[in-house]
Amino acid sequence: MGEEAPEYLLEGLDEFSVFQGNQTSNIVGGKIYVVGGSEDGVNNSISVKVFDRSTGEWLVPTVLGVRPTSCKLHSAIPVNEDRILLLKSNSAPDDCFWFLEVDTRFVKEQKKVFGTEVVAWSKGVQGAGPKPVVISGPSGVGKGTLISKLMRQFPSTFGFSVSHTTRAPREKEVHGVHYYFTERSKMENDIREGKFLESASVHGNLYGTSIEAVEAVTDSGKRCLLDIDVQGARSVRASSLEAIFIFICPPSFEELEKRLRARGTETEEQVQKRLRNAKAEIDQGKSPDLFDHILVNDDLEKCYEDLQKILGLEDNADAVSYPTSEDIRVTDFHAVSTRDQKVLIHCGTEQGMTPTIYELDVSSLKGGAPGRTRGLNIHGIDLSTDVQSGINPV
Repeated sequence: MGEEAPEYLLEGLDEFSVFQGNQTSNIVGGKIYVVGGSEDGVNNSISVKVFDRSTGEWLVPTVLGVRPTSCKLHSAIPVNEDRILLLKSNSAPDDCFWFLEVDTRFVKEQKKVFGTEVVAWSKGVQGAGPKPVVISGPSGVGKGTLISKLMRQFPSTFGFSVSHTTRAPREKEVHGVHYYFTERSKMENDIREGKFLESASVHGNLYGTSIEAVEAVTDSGKRCLLDIDVQGARSVRASSLEAIFIFICPPSFEELEKRLRARGTETEEQVQKRLRNAKAEIDQGKSPDLFDHILVNDDLEKCYEDLQKILGLEDNADAVSYPTSEDIRVTDFHAVSTRDQKVLIHCGTEQGMTPTIYELDVSSLKGGAPGRTRGLNIHGIDLSTDVQSGINPV
């Protein structure tokens, strides 16, 4: 039997969170999630403890995702029945909102993997952000050429995620530019924790695309381009990352073989291996539940024109604008409450100053751990209007 929960965790907790020093406690699904303080040895991150009310035991969860750093004060409140919203006071706007996922699809899957209690952190981001674009197709179909044309013509619109590898860097290769060079044990652990969209072993070395690398491109306001095989595309489709999936198909298998042989860079054995893989990928690429669009690369310029139409680039405008985020900063003197699928954030100020109230809409959340939770819609509330409607602003 584990240690019993302190009384302050059990009193008056059924509707709202309990605040105790720099700890908050929330009930979700019969468990109490205690969040607060710092977790020693984990980059000074906020700690998480779980108390199971049915068994009376404390559980030490496996904590996944990018973890928020500790702060002086925070508040927390359950949302959507599967996660807890945490607000860090006096933090930068891009470090203010975090979600502790306790019963999302990702958490349920990881519980099966680890066989333990699992929670996962995800940073909250205002707005949806540009969707990444997954481009797949067999070797020799021309997808690399199409991607290069997009990058050259629209350098401010598209970005390319940097892959990870466990092999040693070659001459003139730069960490973070050509690859993220990492140790095998670390990459294997990150793959196990679901931090990679796709990965593969090639000649004894691991290669893969991390969710963080893709999210970093999206954070910069660019659409991330992913050039991965069909199996990798299937892994991305199964993840929490929302993307557009495009398959590039050859006009015929004979034409593909002709293009592969015309390169003259591979042995006959290598060509035959690529052709076998290509046949399997073409068959899988026609799956209606995997790719949103299928383009036949019979004529390169026509295929590129069709690709631009899919991506909404007909006007050839380089910069694509996305909704800007509201600059919000949660003060030390704040409180949170819920109304339908809205979170009201009451930010107090020094005596004599007018308080600020923000409304956070959590009805359209996208993504989630181990990546970002996007789709936060935040706006300020007119206090005079709320007073007239009978809503108490403080």
